[in-house]
Formats: sequence, C-alpha cells, structure tokens
Amino acid sequence: MKKNTLVLTFLLVVFGFSSCYNYKSIGLLQDRPSLPDYPKAEYIDYKIRINDEVIYRLITSDQTISRLIQGGTGIGNYMMSYRVYPDGSIDLPFIKNIKVVGLTLKDAGKAVETRMREVIPDAEVKLSIANKTFMVIGEAGTGIYNISRDRFTIYQALSMSGEIRHSGDYQRIRILREGDNGTQILEFDIRPKSLIESKYYYIYPNDIIYVQRASSAFYKVENSWSNFVGVISSSLSLLFTVLYYQRL
Repeated sequence: MKKNTLVLTFLLVVFGFSSCYNYKSIGLLQDRPSLPDYPKAEYIDYKIRINDEVIYRLITSDQTISRLIQGGTGIGNYMMSYRVYPDGSIDLPFIKNIKVVGLTLKDAGKAVETRMREVIPDAEVKLSIANKTFMVIGEAGTGIYNISRDRFTIYQALSMSGEIRHSGDYQRIRILREGDNGTQILEFDIRPKSLIESKYYYIYPNDIIYVQRASSAFYKVENSWSNFVGVISSSLSLLFTVLYYQRL
C-alpha cells in the first residue's frame, strides 16, 4: 500500500512538472544543438504581382505638366496609386500599357521612367506598393497589418499581432506565400537563433502567417510560481482523495 502511494505521488509530481511551459518549449533565439539549424539566405526583393496597387511618384520641373497633373506650378511632385491589370501592365498619365509584373520596384521604376521621359525629358519616377499588408491567423491573434518598413521580419510581424500564445505550436509556424507557381507553404520552428536571416525570416506583402494550436496545449499551464503551486495543490488533493477512498 505504501509503495503504491509513493509511486502515485511520484507520477503526480512528474505530471506537474511536465504540464508547465518552459523556456525550451516557447523561448525564442535559442542556440541548442537539438533545434533546427537554418542556413542564411540572400534577401530577395519583392516582385510586383497582378492586382498590386502601385504608388507612382513623378518629379518634374515642367510647369505645364505640373499644372495638368496636380493643378500647381513649379516643381511637380505627384503621387497616386494604380492597379496592376491581369495582363501585368499599368496605365499612367500620358503613357499606357507598361509591363511591370515580375519586376522589382527598382526595375519597374526604371521602366516607367524610361517611358515617361519620352514625354517629360526631366522626369524622375519612384514606385512603391500601396497594399503592403500581411495577415496573421491562429494562436498569434487574427488580423491584417501593414508592413511598415523594408526587410520586415517575422518577429516584427508577430509583435504587431500580439505575439504567439504559449498554446501555439512554436515548432510548426507556417507562412503561406503567393508565388509564380501558386501558393507556397513555408513551415519552420521559430525558436532557434539560426532563424535570423534565413529564408523564413522576412515577411512580404500578402503573406499569411498561421500559428496552429499545439497538440500538448490541452493539459499544459503557464510556467509561473502561482500556476505551479496550483498544479501541485491539485495533484496532492487528488492523491488525498484517492487515499481516503482506499481506506473506506
């Protein structure tokens, strides 16, 4: 009887420890050999896709063009967004059917500027994306957020949505990303330090970040002193109840 009681007590204590979240299971920037080691990858500039909203900025000293475009005088500085058509082109004032799909913003800006200088010799053109947003769903909140800077990272994205809940599966974060051959699913463990500058590190416009609920989250609790005491207290209460009924 005494031996069985000791075994039961041991099992309850083990359960109490194993049911708590700890740094190894949810900590970021870890440098443990047991975690994946992701190789560094060169940053790839975003390429314009169909239905993107391209912001077009024209700078010119031509007063006539400036008045036509913005009703002003002197140096013109005009900005407006234009949708990329299904054929991969955009139409701008004075020029039509400029192919931009598949080009980086820098290359597309040069293409537009070359065409624009056929009409405005001193034209300077800058392009950017108006719809620079990403989506988060699952155990890291739900919402659509703006990409606020170039080379936007997974850490910045998740901090905007409220970080990953401890119930999330840190080992299987997924990014759904549109590509030339359809939607690509990138799955990775967010805990290792080697994630920095890997192919999973940067977030692009239209990315969807999905954090699924961990299968072990049903029985785990937050790893704090109060929660730990609660688990142990519940375990001992269960133990005393079992012992009480065994004596009846």
